[in-house]
Order: sequence, then structure tokens, then C-alpha cells
Amino acid sequence: MEKHEVKNEPEQEQKQENKNDMTKTETTPETSEYRFQPEQIDWETMNNLGLSKEYLEKKNLLDPLLRGYKTNELVPISVNLGGAVVRTDARLSLQSTPEGDVVAAVHGIRREPNLNFEFFGHKFSDEDEQNLRQTGNMGRVVDLINSKTGELMPSIISVDRLTNELIALKTDFIKIPDEVKGIKLNDEQKQTLVEGKPLFIEGMISTKGTPFDANVQFNADKRYVEFLFDRSNNNRQTQNSQQDNQQSRSQEAPKTFRGKELEDEQYNKFKDGQTVYIPNLVDKKGQTYNGYITFNKETGKTNFEFPNQYKERIKPTEAHKTQIAVNSEGKTNEATKNIKEPLQKGQQRPKNEKQQEQQNKPNAPAKSKGRKVS
Repeated sequence: MEKHEVKNEPEQEQKQENKNDMTKTETTPETSEYRFQPEQIDWETMNNLGLSKEYLEKKNLLDPLLRGYKTNELVPISVNLGGAVVRTDARLSLQSTPEGDVVAAVHGIRREPNLNFEFFGHKFSDEDEQNLRQTGNMGRVVDLINSKTGELMPSIISVDRLTNELIALKTDFIKIPDEVKGIKLNDEQKQTLVEGKPLFIEGMISTKGTPFDANVQFNADKRYVEFLFDRSNNNRQTQNSQQDNQQSRSQEAPKTFRGKELEDEQYNKFKDGQTVYIPNLVDKKGQTYNGYITFNKETGKTNFEFPNQYKERIKPTEAHKTQIAVNSEGKTNEATKNIKEPLQKGQQRPKNEKQQEQQNKPNAPAKSKGRKVS
């Protein structure tokens, strides 16, 4: 199969010139074929990123990955660096290595598209930059250079709107539909879209049956004709939202603790801040131990306690025991038994002169309830 997608690796972005190897992926099949099989994936590495096969299946992310697509949403990634755990959001894709292994490519979020340096031999003009920032599409075909072979590749360039990564697509793989929202396209209109230019179409019909007019353009990342929206006004707001989302993700309760995955019931209590008992943890020497964990929502940290520490923490004080006995169990504290007012929390003796007088005053003898005999 031909390979066509160009990705700009983040670690190269700090260099004066982008000198990436031509990273490519095969054309995504339009049939039900799969490019990859689950058994080809390095699941140990995936698990180290906090991504199990079960999680990807549950989120409906595994199937598009096996077909060669990037995830259509950001996925929370966690990397354990020993003394710290780094959490971030990213899109994922699968790639084949020269050795034939299938590895996960992590497409992290960038603050903004890297337009200051050359992109596979192309230097962005002021108009290129303006178009990419406003619409996410550069709007023209340029020749990109394959750094391995020197091949010139006519391509269009777009911005991944979830990560701000630059994506290029060879014009050979641009497929224009015959019609858009009920409007049939003529050859001239199709050619405009193939050249990466925007096209204004009138009289389209929305899914609600309402006619509308709009600009459309082919997007190299999405690989289809999209409706255009000006991104310049809300780009900063979008970036702030993504950063807030990352911060929020970093405060989410982890699904695993010291290599042990929490059951659903345990996790639901744990993420709500409740203390959860975790048995059969294994230390570095292979010895098992038990303990209790509590998640702090404000700091995003997990507190661990051994059973004796937990029992000591929840052990009620004598004042608390007395208050429970008086208020909940109907028992009497000798030092306050004659006080008529409700006791305050933790109160074990009269709090003022009035209560002291009530306490010192002996109870009147109970009247006989026997029937009077004349």
C-alpha cells in the first residue's frame, strides 16, 4: 500500500529547521479491512501509558486504531517516571516500525502550530500562516520534500484542531465527493477543492431541511470536505479550554494503585474521596501487604495508610463516644443529665450558669400514677 501522511514529531520542533524523517502511514482502507491486528500491538507499552485493551474497547477507540485512524478524541495518557506520574491528553495512532512491530504514536497537544520553521522543505508565507490560524487549512498545494528519498510530493497542509499538529496529505489521496449537502459539484468546483482552496456553495440543505450557504474546504487531517469556521477569534479560548481540561485530567483519580487495578465499585468510592481497602498489594521484595487509600480531589494525590494507621485515625475520641451515646442512643451523661436544653457537639458538662443551676437542681419526685381510692 502507498504511504502518505506526514507528521511533524514534537521533539524536532525546537530545532531551527524541521528535519524530520518522512513519517508516513498507509492509506486507510475504505473497506472493512484492518491494517493492524490486536496481537501485533505492544500491550505492555500501552499499559505503561495507562491504556489497556479493555479500556480502548470500552471507549470504542480500538477499532478505528486497528483500521489506521487516529483517535477522534483526546485520550488521557499517564507516564510513571518513578518519583512522579505525568498525565496529559493526546491523540493516538498505530504505526509500523522497520522491524515490523506495531507501536503507539502519541500526538501531544501543542500550544500553537509550529509555523516558524520549515516543514519538509516548505517555508510558510504570511498568507499561509493566516489561513492555517483562521481556518486550519493552508489553502494551496505545495511541494514537500521527502528527506530520505528527495522525492517532491505535491501536498496540502492542515492543522490538527485537537493537538495543533501540522498534517500533510498528498494530493493523490484527495477524494472529492460528487455532491455536498444536496448540491452536485461540477468539474471546476471539484478541481478547486483538489487544489486545497476554499469553495463557496449556495443552496445546501441541512439535516433539518433548512437551506444554507457556506464555504467548504478539504482538510488534510480529517481527509474529507469540511465546512469552514474562523478559528482566529476563539483559538485562544480553545487553547485555554484544552489546558484546563489537562489540569482537570491531572486531578482525576487513577484507576490503578501500585500496579493493582481497582474494581469498579472500589474505583467509584475512591474517586468520590472515600477510603477504600486494598488487599494483596506487593512490595519490592515480593511480600504482600494490605492497606487503605484515599483520594484527595484538591491535590490529585493518593494517601496510603496501613491498617493500624487507618484504625487509629478513625478511632473515636471519648467526647465523640459520649455525644453519640447521648444524642443517638438515648443514654445519659451524669454531668449533664439534668440539663433540659439540647447538648452541643462534644459537650460533656454545663456550659453556663443556667445549665449549671439546672444540673444542680434535683429532679422532683415522680408523682404516683396509681388510682385514687376514696
